[in-house]
Amino acid sequence: MSQHLQTAVASREAAPPRPPKERDAFYDNAKYAAIVLVAMGHAWEPLRDGSRFVTAMYMLVYAFHMPAFIIISGYFSRGFDGRPERLKRLVTGLVVPYVVFETAYTLFTRWTDQEPDRPVSLLDPLYLTWFLAALFLWRLTTPLWLRVRWPLPLALALAMLATLSPSIGSDLDLQRTLQFLPYFVLGLLLRPEHFRLVRRRAVRLAAVPVSAGAFLVAYWAVPRMTGGWFYHRDSAEQLGAPAWYGVVMTPVLFVCSLVLVACFLSWVPGRRMWCTVLGTGTLYGYLLHGFLAQGAKYWGWYDPAWIHRPLGAIAVTVTAGAVVTLLCTPPVRRALRFVVEPDLGWLFRREAEEGGRDRVAVPG
Repeated sequence: MSQHLQTAVASREAAPPRPPKERDAFYDNAKYAAIVLVAMGHAWEPLRDGSRFVTAMYMLVYAFHMPAFIIISGYFSRGFDGRPERLKRLVTGLVVPYVVFETAYTLFTRWTDQEPDRPVSLLDPLYLTWFLAALFLWRLTTPLWLRVRWPLPLALALAMLATLSPSIGSDLDLQRTLQFLPYFVLGLLLRPEHFRLVRRRAVRLAAVPVSAGAFLVAYWAVPRMTGGWFYHRDSAEQLGAPAWYGVVMTPVLFVCSLVLVACFLSWVPGRRMWCTVLGTGTLYGYLLHGFLAQGAKYWGWYDPAWIHRPLGAIAVTVTAGAVVTLLCTPPVRRALRFVVEPDLGWLFRREAEEGGRDRVAVPG
């Protein structure tokens, strides 16, 4: 028996190491496409008052770009189990960037909005940082969602209840965290075969009329509906509607967003492309482009009249896509890794230094 055991150990030691698992280009391509839409949406915001077309595009994009990011984030959070290396990644990949950029955005807003007394509050996420706080809370609760019997209905119920309560408050943007929770939980439940289903040719063909129809609905809804429903950060009463509207709108918007996410993902290429590597740096594009989006208003970039005409809207759209693309490039990542993905090995015990890393999809 001892000889057999020694032989098995020797053969295992002699076996060549397994090559690292190759990243699936599809997910990185999807993250890059989504972060471009995020930047374009922020760039369109000052143009909405003068154009029903731009406002309709804005509403259409906001109906699915954050749900897409959150679903992918949930999909890559399935392995979170509270082990030391996972907790370390949670701190270095979410908590530290949140503290750094929450402080930076507060100081920047003091300057652009002329509010020198604005306090730095780590409990009240400012602008883009809400997603880091939300993802931190979602990931901490991942083991629970993977063990309850009906995770998605339960998450939807919590989201609906959140819309009934305007008193939840802004601490860690809990209202938005709860309302977006179903998308994260759905991502936890998905498997690779589910993504393959939406990438079939039939779905790609169907996505064209569905997306066109969604734009027409958005165009019709511009004067009739507030876009605040797509932010998921307010209760129904805060949006000027009866409380029960939130209970109805939450599952309706959830279904509509899922249809649009499926259309979006169906057109994402699955092969490696020039933009694939940029999909690994969406955290940088997400956190950095907000300074330009806020600063553009302060610096008067939207003041010229031609910016509010069709040619100007096209120029703004192209510029936003180009800027966020630049911010996702490897040189920018190398230069700013010390604040976005810091190495804090000195802070943790040795057992937290080993193990894999969760992939973060952010708008992201």
